[in-house]
Amino acid sequence: VSEQEVRDFYAEKSHSDDPTPVSLGLNSELVKDTAGAISERVWKVGGMYSAALERVVYWLEKAIPIAENDRQRKALELLVSYYRSGDLRTFDEYSIAWVEDRESRIDIINGFIEVYNDPIAYRGAFESIVSFRDEASNDRIASIGGQAQWFEDHMPIMQEHKRANVNGILGKAITVVAEVGDASPITPVGINLPNADWIRANHGSKSVTISNIFSAYYASPDKSLEEFSWDDAEITRAKRYRELASALSIDMHEVIGHASGKINPGVGTVKETLKQYGSTLEEARADLIALYFIMDQKLIDIGVMPGLEVGRTAYDHYIRSALLTQLYRVKPGENLEEAHMRNRALVARWAFEQGKSANVIERRQRDGKTYFVINDYTALREIFGRLLRELQRIKSEGDYPAVEHLVENYGTRVDPDLHAEVLERFKPLNIAPYKGFINPVLTPVYLRGEMVDVELAYPGSFDEQMLY
Repeated sequence: VSEQEVRDFYAEKSHSDDPTPVSLGLNSELVKDTAGAISERVWKVGGMYSAALERVVYWLEKAIPIAENDRQRKALELLVSYYRSGDLRTFDEYSIAWVEDRESRIDIINGFIEVYNDPIAYRGAFESIVSFRDEASNDRIASIGGQAQWFEDHMPIMQEHKRANVNGILGKAITVVAEVGDASPITPVGINLPNADWIRANHGSKSVTISNIFSAYYASPDKSLEEFSWDDAEITRAKRYRELASALSIDMHEVIGHASGKINPGVGTVKETLKQYGSTLEEARADLIALYFIMDQKLIDIGVMPGLEVGRTAYDHYIRSALLTQLYRVKPGENLEEAHMRNRALVARWAFEQGKSANVIERRQRDGKTYFVINDYTALREIFGRLLRELQRIKSEGDYPAVEHLVENYGTRVDPDLHAEVLERFKPLNIAPYKGFINPVLTPVYLRGEMVDVELAYPGSFDEQMLY
């Protein structure tokens, strides 16, 4: 089945004037018979992946009677109905019920959700995350979520692209109990769902920072910091503020980033208008919102940041990662393909070029090694704001040629000489390109028929976990 055939198949089903479009293709694959006719194989009970989904439904139905409240029960019932029918309208109903449950301490993310691994952003990868609200870490992200309208009003984007009423953004910190599928063993540290823009606009969204995963990331020192930082001042600042800078960046990316802005009336969904570049643009847009506001006095005023040194730390890390250290994850001769890596490269390379005449970001050499040094943080913030304005315009208007130009010219290609240098500098550091996580095995303990405790253990090895 060719790319064009996929696009044509869904174009026939799509209506750009539908204010509540379903996420076409999210839970299916396309097949072509010997006569050349194309049809969908839907992932549902009685359809594709039936055996696995029957087990998912079995456990969800165990959870329904012991739901925390009626709203959580309704969401679980709709999720079961969706897996039985495969109907994407039911998935939207579930997503609305899920986002409107703001009281439950225990929560799940479950379904065919993220489309990053599909080159044209239709197919959802399965993931499931079970978590509970982290009351101790909740204040920071809740403070940002509570100011969502202020952030929307003060974004450097066109007035017509701003939301007049930012609805129902719930920001919270969670502790993950278990993750599977696309969420494991390499896990997100922040999540904003649902993905449908119309649900975000009309019903709100849930934005979470996964606090125990985040803490685990910072449990060990960053070996690459000394190697790729220009001087001791940059290193000292990073060691002091990197965890908070990263936490705030993730919080704002998820809470006020993905949930912001609006698409112009009559313009289709991002995957229809911006096609294979939609995911990259959306991640870049959310990153830029976080970058723009992490240098704002507002964060100090609401008590989540002690000073702008945190923002400077975030800028240092972003430029260092986007222009240098993320290249460690790419094999020689390859281009950047993954949406998050592309978006970081796009943002940093565009900013580097835009600030070149004023030397905002300077490329320096020392002992045969390359460094990127920020000379003017205020000017860099202004550049980030300009790019954010343009990316929001592209999304709102569905401007495919503009996003194609940005991604192909700034977000895809790799300088082979710089890449070779980065790989060589990483060799003595003995760092894996990605961090993977071990899920605990939870075993209930019963006394006279009543569960009194839960024993926590870990599998004997990473291989054992993945095989299980």
